[in-house]
Amino acid sequence: MPPRRERGTSLEVRVSLKPGVADAEGEAVKKALELLSIRGLGEVSVSKVYRLTFPRANRERAARQAELAVQRLLANPVIHAVSVTRSTPPGRHA
Repeated sequence: MPPRRERGTSLEVRVSLKPGVADAEGEAVKKALELLSIRGLGEVSVSKVYRLTFPRANRERAARQAELAVQRLLANPVIHAVSVTRSTPPGRHA
């Protein structure tokens, strides 16, 4: 029997501003879209999405590493809301 191939884990980290925090980038995008005759817009908000791929990590280890990345670099807990979900790596289908 051939050795089992480790598939790894990919996670998607979405970083958004918390409610009540001014979204200057979202407002700028909204104004630009309105100048381009895009009508009927309500709110425009901007989020960042990071796909983190851990080729040799199981889900638990990948989640711990992603949490460290969020704490150390990707988000400011005072102004950002963060969600972490499983993701399909590029080139793979779910």
